[in-house]
Amino acid sequence: MWALAGLILGAIVGSFLATVAIRWPAGEQAMTGRSRCDRCGQRLGSLELVPILSFLIRRGRCRACGGAIDRRHLQIEIAAALIGAVSFAIVPGLSGVSGGVFGWGLLLLAVLDVEHFWLPDRATGLLALLGIAFGAAGAPPFPNDRLIGMAAGFLSLWLIGWTYRLVRNREGLGGGDPKLFGAIGAWLGWAALPYVLLLAALAGLGGVLLARARGADISPTTRLPFGALLAVAAWPVWLVSAGVTMPG
Repeated sequence: MWALAGLILGAIVGSFLATVAIRWPAGEQAMTGRSRCDRCGQRLGSLELVPILSFLIRRGRCRACGGAIDRRHLQIEIAAALIGAVSFAIVPGLSGVSGGVFGWGLLLLAVLDVEHFWLPDRATGLLALLGIAFGAAGAPPFPNDRLIGMAAGFLSLWLIGWTYRLVRNREGLGGGDPKLFGAIGAWLGWAALPYVLLLAALAGLGGVLLARARGADISPTTRLPFGALLAVAAWPVWLVSAGVTMPG
């Protein structure tokens, strides 16, 4: 039942996240107003707002204009549903809910970073505050570990970026990456940060090698969405830590 609840809630949250990910970078309001087709602007009815199913039933087409619906809606809804189902199933209760919220926030930030190299301060700040709030409510790790993790995450990447800029006279890290790493520390605590950084670096290295194998031109100045790599690495680390600390 917990897994089913997480699946349904995740799909609903994913529908909202998809709207935010598409409209926010374009400067459009995603928090207010009725849901509408991204192409023709037609308002959507109740049956057209059912996450995942409405997209599949309509075969990815708008009822009014027949235009293709952005597939990111379906992709993000499915990803969010899976995050919710796995989180709620592994650790039923408050900790599972916290893992779902953590994963959903990381999902939005990863999408924005991959598509726009953008990690909005409002999103990373909210993620950090929610991490501290869940810790205060009793979800592990302890609040002190989270506070130290938030400070350590931000300062470690900020110092790396500052040193790189001093030595190479160019930017090596985006300004949002240290803030995101700090937000991750607010969820996982300081002890988990090295594992997140290692996994993100390995994922980035694997991505570069794969791109080069496909013939892509990779140079020292090629931009990589390191924030997305951090996000992709952080949630599996939460899963492992949640499984380890689960009673029994």
